[in-house]
Amino acid sequence: MNRVYIKTYGCQMNERDSEQVASSLRDRGYSMVDNEFDADVVLLNTCSVRDQAEQKAIGKAGYLAKRKRSNPNFMIGVLGCMAQNRGSELVDRLPDLDLIVGTQKFHAVPDHVDQLIKSYAAQGPRPTTILDLEEEEGSQNTIKDHLPKKDQVCAFVSIMQGCNMNCAYCIVPKTRGRERARPMDQIVEEVHELAEQGVKEITLLGQIVTSYGRRDFPVVGGKSPFVQLIERINDIEGIDRIRFTSPHPRGFKQDLVEAYRDVPKLCEYVHLPLQAGCNKTLRAMNRPYTKERYREIVDSLRAVVPDMYFSTDIIVGFPGETEEDFDESAVFFEDIGFDMSYIFKYSIRTGTPAETMEDQVSTEEKERRNHVLLDILAKRSLWRNEQLVGTVQEVLVEGPAKKGYKFVGKTRGYRNSIFDGDDRLIGQLVQMKVDRATASTIYGDLVLAGVDTI
Repeated sequence: MNRVYIKTYGCQMNERDSEQVASSLRDRGYSMVDNEFDADVVLLNTCSVRDQAEQKAIGKAGYLAKRKRSNPNFMIGVLGCMAQNRGSELVDRLPDLDLIVGTQKFHAVPDHVDQLIKSYAAQGPRPTTILDLEEEEGSQNTIKDHLPKKDQVCAFVSIMQGCNMNCAYCIVPKTRGRERARPMDQIVEEVHELAEQGVKEITLLGQIVTSYGRRDFPVVGGKSPFVQLIERINDIEGIDRIRFTSPHPRGFKQDLVEAYRDVPKLCEYVHLPLQAGCNKTLRAMNRPYTKERYREIVDSLRAVVPDMYFSTDIIVGFPGETEEDFDESAVFFEDIGFDMSYIFKYSIRTGTPAETMEDQVSTEEKERRNHVLLDILAKRSLWRNEQLVGTVQEVLVEGPAKKGYKFVGKTRGYRNSIFDGDDRLIGQLVQMKVDRATASTIYGDLVLAGVDTI
């Protein structure tokens, strides 16, 4: 009964949480497997940002319950945001669940699994579903361990949990709680350990990562705690690149803008959530900025790094968004010139202010608006990648591509890159001359001068 499979839905934060749970279980003596059919315990780490994500997880749990009926000792657990959001409702809907653990109790999973295994081994009545959703002070500090992976080049580092914003459409403050920052020294120590293991690129994670430590640590020399943390990680030998996600536009004060100019390892790629390019819609969403302020941020970043790459999040079909509002948003979206975007069709989230707003937009209209933005994005992404043809780009080699005999890596601007290579290049920064491009990928040949091939 010691084989565990974890399936993760949703964002990079969820991926990081799953890795922490896996590391804790492994340390307890459990074996992590890559296939649910080989597992004695299946844990679903869930997402609540959109209804579709919840429905996928609920459907998966229902499917697994069929297996439990033929193997009563098989165990199913639901973790994370949906567990926190729906709580005991899941027990009523999915009575075969053994374990429901919220976002501040990931560290308790090994204890709960131990308890369940003992209960099943006693061969008594089926144990009652364990429901653990309580808030816990200091829980943000428990997401700190990593599973060693062969040739791991990139790693996520959670620096904070929770969100203090009140966006009208968003369930995250309910599922993740208030902002809670980890100690800066602890984060730096974690990155040192990753560097010693061969990790070259770090992505700092938080629900609003740019809010890191603003209530816990002082501003020093005009620099926020977040910028101070970036500078400390920049000094760690072995780390070549720094990224972060997901920020908020209000976090882009001058100190962070200037960090892109002054911190060599901070990559010239910004994920800057827009959500809407119409001030009326932004107000309805309770987003505390205007499109004019958003443009100022973009312009300030391009002033310090002219070739900056931008990605964003944007929602179509928010309640009350008229066709004229959307057209205004689409013009702004095209004018900014995003290189990548996550485009979401608005999804009702129970318990949010937007749930009861009037003038809900039809599914068909949301689909149409989604395609309009996808077309704009595809043209811009292809154009931007085509500008790289004939240039030489620095690529961090991540490993073999999924198909064929090629290798894959990313540029500092987060462009997916495909090239001929071999295993000894994994983890190295190489120069690639780009010879062709699609909207999502650039292709080329390596310029091998200076690469350590020993």
